[in-house]
Amino acid sequence: MLIKCPECDLQVSDKALACPHCGYPMKANSDKKKPRKKNNKRKRLPNGFGQISEIKNRNLRKPFRAMITVGKTEKGRPICKPLKPESYFPTYNDAYSALVEYNKNPYDLEPSITVKELYERWSKAYFKTLKSNSSIRTITSAWSYCSSIYNMRASDLRARHIKGCMDNGTAIIKGKEQHPTAGTKARIKSMFNLMLDYALEYEIADKNYARTFHVSDEIIKENENTKRGHIPFTEREISLLWEQVDNIPYVDVILIQCYSGWRPQELGLLKMENINLEKQTFTGGMKTEAGTNRTVPIHSKIRHLVERKYKEAIELKSEYLINCTDASTHRSSIKFTYDKYQKRFNKIRDQLKLNSLHRAHDGRMHFITTAKKYGVDEYAIKYMVGHSISDITEKVYTKREIDWLKSEIEKIK
Repeated sequence: MLIKCPECDLQVSDKALACPHCGYPMKANSDKKKPRKKNNKRKRLPNGFGQISEIKNRNLRKPFRAMITVGKTEKGRPICKPLKPESYFPTYNDAYSALVEYNKNPYDLEPSITVKELYERWSKAYFKTLKSNSSIRTITSAWSYCSSIYNMRASDLRARHIKGCMDNGTAIIKGKEQHPTAGTKARIKSMFNLMLDYALEYEIADKNYARTFHVSDEIIKENENTKRGHIPFTEREISLLWEQVDNIPYVDVILIQCYSGWRPQELGLLKMENINLEKQTFTGGMKTEAGTNRTVPIHSKIRHLVERKYKEAIELKSEYLINCTDASTHRSSIKFTYDKYQKRFNKIRDQLKLNSLHRAHDGRMHFITTAKKYGVDEYAIKYMVGHSISDITEKVYTKREIDWLKSEIEKIK
């Protein structure tokens, strides 16, 4: 669009800054773009992102300190720690950027946790996968011999430290200092195998040094020498148990085991809902696929003992067939565990002067030995004690009736 120049009255473009004819400024008062003021306002950190503070009154090249929020107090106030590996920055924005990067992918500010802290984290998760308290006690017992390395950094743990616990570890048991047996040494090694697998998974350690060595031949040999198999009861011992069944508490439990083959742990887990007095069977089991939920006929010789335990459980309003009712057990804890059975078994063994080598599993061994002695079918024995059957025809295609198992178990005299 053309307009007239106020000076020379000639036509000029309305977009011209000055008249091309006389040089008169056409937009002398036009608004010039003013430079934007620099925005010095600091960005605000989101809640939980951390904190940035400026160290004043000191001539520092990096006066801005970045802190990370790692938790809250009971009153809800944030708990902060300096950002690692660098916590001081020359400008606020540098500190802000560092916090933003950290929060994109948070990392452990304290990667050097102690061996004790590692054990606590690992055991809390691992113990949930174990079915029996005895397995947990095995690990806690092994751990008690490792006190010399409790406060070491887990990342510094090496094979020599683990071997030191195995060879020279000490634990205070019943007020006495003890050193690990061959079996305990093997369990210490196994415990660190699993614990350091966990440390690797969660990037607490970069190598599992427990798996860089094997248990020595000397330990294996010593362990094998201390092991012994289970032994059945003699006829004299069985007769003695029957003589005292109504006089000594828990002798009846030993006899129930001798005529049914249940493991000690399984005896305490027999539920009332799985006891069928009409059909004379009880169902239970654990440990293996073949051993879980197996049905065992109640032998005629122990029928009255099972019925007595059943009546007792009803009176106690217990969901389990076998319970602890003696004076040494608190009323609030009648659950029959392996430890409780073992303690009572050992007491009966010593009181009746049975073979001192007898252990709580020997009733199960006695059942298997006696069943073979009286010609009980091999597969019937395996069904009743929960052993796996390798014969594919017998395992998959043969369905055994409970009446057949009853006829087989009654062969035992």
